[in-house]
Amino acid sequence: MNAVGQNIPHDSARGHVAGESVFIDDMPPMKNELLVDFLPAPIAAGKLIGIDLGEAAKIPGVALLLTSNDIPGHKHFGPVFQDEHLLVEDAIVYLGDPCVLIAAETRAAITAAKKMIKLQIEAAKPIFSIEDAIAAKSFIGPLRTIHRGDPDAALAQSECTLAGEFQIGGQEHFYLESQAAIAVPGEHGHITIHSSTQHPSEVQAMTAEILGIPFNHVIVHCKRMGGGFGGKETQAAQPAMMAALVASKTRRPVRVVYNKDDDMCFTGKRHPFLNRYSVGFTREGVITALKVDHYSNGGCTADLSLAVMERAMLHTDNAYFISDAHITGQVCKTNLPSNTAFRGFGGPQGVAAIENIMESIAISLGIDSMEIRRRNLYQIEQRNITPYGQVFKNNVLEQIFSELSAESDYAKRRRDIDAFNRASRSQLRGMACTPVKFGISFTKEHLNQGNALVSVYTDGSVMVSHGGTEMGQGVNTRVRQLVADEFGIDWQKVHVTTTSTDKNHNTSPTAASTGTDLNGAAAVVACEAIRGRLTAFAAQYWAGSVATNIVFNDGHVFDTASSKKISFKEYVAAAYLARINLGERGFYATPGVNYDRETGTGTPFLYYTNGAAVSEVEIDRYTGEMRVTRVDLLMDIGQAINPGIDRGQVVGGFIQGMGWCTTEELKYGPGGELLSHSPTTYKIPNISDVPAVFNVRMLDNPNSTMSLKRSKAVGEPPLLLGLSVWAAVKNALSQLSPGTIPDLKLPATNEQILMLMTQLKSSSKSKPAKTLPVG
Repeated sequence: MNAVGQNIPHDSARGHVAGESVFIDDMPPMKNELLVDFLPAPIAAGKLIGIDLGEAAKIPGVALLLTSNDIPGHKHFGPVFQDEHLLVEDAIVYLGDPCVLIAAETRAAITAAKKMIKLQIEAAKPIFSIEDAIAAKSFIGPLRTIHRGDPDAALAQSECTLAGEFQIGGQEHFYLESQAAIAVPGEHGHITIHSSTQHPSEVQAMTAEILGIPFNHVIVHCKRMGGGFGGKETQAAQPAMMAALVASKTRRPVRVVYNKDDDMCFTGKRHPFLNRYSVGFTREGVITALKVDHYSNGGCTADLSLAVMERAMLHTDNAYFISDAHITGQVCKTNLPSNTAFRGFGGPQGVAAIENIMESIAISLGIDSMEIRRRNLYQIEQRNITPYGQVFKNNVLEQIFSELSAESDYAKRRRDIDAFNRASRSQLRGMACTPVKFGISFTKEHLNQGNALVSVYTDGSVMVSHGGTEMGQGVNTRVRQLVADEFGIDWQKVHVTTTSTDKNHNTSPTAASTGTDLNGAAAVVACEAIRGRLTAFAAQYWAGSVATNIVFNDGHVFDTASSKKISFKEYVAAAYLARINLGERGFYATPGVNYDRETGTGTPFLYYTNGAAVSEVEIDRYTGEMRVTRVDLLMDIGQAINPGIDRGQVVGGFIQGMGWCTTEELKYGPGGELLSHSPTTYKIPNISDVPAVFNVRMLDNPNSTMSLKRSKAVGEPPLLLGLSVWAAVKNALSQLSPGTIPDLKLPATNEQILMLMTQLKSSSKSKPAKTLPVG
């Protein structure tokens, strides 16, 4: 039986449950190991004039204090622009900006040293909000544009128009394992780093650059992460660099592990967005023109903000054909920690913008929002080209809507909800269906590559090392299944080892839902090369055998033209004695992807993962408390490599998206201090928030021929379906004052819902119903 398509357990499942899985801070302390932390800047903007380390250096247990002047190599780094500093030189750019590294024998010594270091600082006026950044023209990078048709003319000619602003909040990654790294000095200036990172090669490169040594002097290992969600794509580099810098100075092992409060306060998050939009549409709700200006809060440095904005722009159409569109994107520079990658990578913010518009159109026309969305869906033979010029292939959106509408009993439930809302004075219900069309590939073309090293041993076991990193999403398990099937052996004969830059060079980050696509494909390429040599060996092993008749299956090698058969173990042992190469490095580059960000056109994605969800909510009219009572979700992920793991990704992604849309609110004080920096003040969904009725089904789609083994990436797309919950809240609130579009921000917290209900009730009593805007 083939391993691909089976519910094989996650390779770390048993270890996680038993507490045996090893994360960075589970690694035992080494002899002479030092602990390292940093002194954070106490203000969000200003200049560092001077540092007095004298008293701190006298504290027992303090081994080393380092400032920017102690960095031997590059003082600046960054994944795109070299605009970040490891330690403040002069400019302080956010509250918590590291000023001094403190290396000590104990945590107590570090705490004491922090109190004794004296900073001389000149404060400046910070910028925290998108609005203030726009007013100050404080931006990162250029304004980007995607344009098609003549949206101004189309707006002027539209039967109906709407315009407005929409605020989208950020989100904390809340990975269970905080940022962490251990650095161990070696001979000849070499450094080995154990890092909780999604991008080992970037940690390698940045560490080498600040130390002023070649890349090959730094080896980065990553066995697993205790969650990442994008937060460890770039920002895992800082703790690794801190550890390596101290290790290079002291020649001692060094451990850097952020506590949860510091991690939440000082690391970047999902980008908050502000959308300003104008939309034209027919009286039937078909969009005729769209103009959207996206502004994001990038924080203090570029990080990946430009790429995040790019993907937001590319997903502003979501599942809908828009004939005339003008979409712009501008990253705002503020004095918050630099915001960074987060599951969906800008896609959720772009989709949120259009789904807000869709819900608003439905309310203004008095037409059910599912019908409005259906009327605007991409079609197959026509209305199938995106605003950036890519043809949408393998489109199953109409099928998904039809099947999901029937399975969720949408029409009857809509009637029931309307009746309930007319009768109930204490509760209010709403329902909405939102789709997703999520592009799979990095929009930076050069990142669409992967490599894997496959080694077959003479006992028939196989070792694989690939460039992806495991953060719970199951990439190692899927690769294990792929390799097992290539050799026709039991999946338990395959072991995927630690990702390491000495085995896998120049790796791309494990991000953009491409981990299995890139690294799994590279492993398959390697297996094909080995299997080719083993197949050719058959003519030597079995006189007269022809390569085309050789089959690897069920742990054996067969000659289908005869009765010849041998176990895989015996066969590879014989091949070794015949000096056949049993190892191979495989390389894969995604074909056909390209995007010109100057013109806003191209084919940035290999394919799209599609899906939709119907969510129903119930709101307490007196308190604003909201519950998600039912969700029906249908996902097109092609033909799953591992249905069980993929289902877990769908369910987990949806719940994380639901949290972003409802309860996870970032609150800051007047000085830029994060107020919601613990589970007591920042509410991620818990088990009681999972819908009581939660129906999840995968659409069997064998036509996904562009993807690996006809499977589709599943890591990020389900998160965007959490927007169906937000849309259901907006739908519920719209019942309080028919025709009035609720100004619902994202997240739709209980507090915001309560305030809006109060406003809408007053509006319905004092004002006539809102008339349809006509262009």
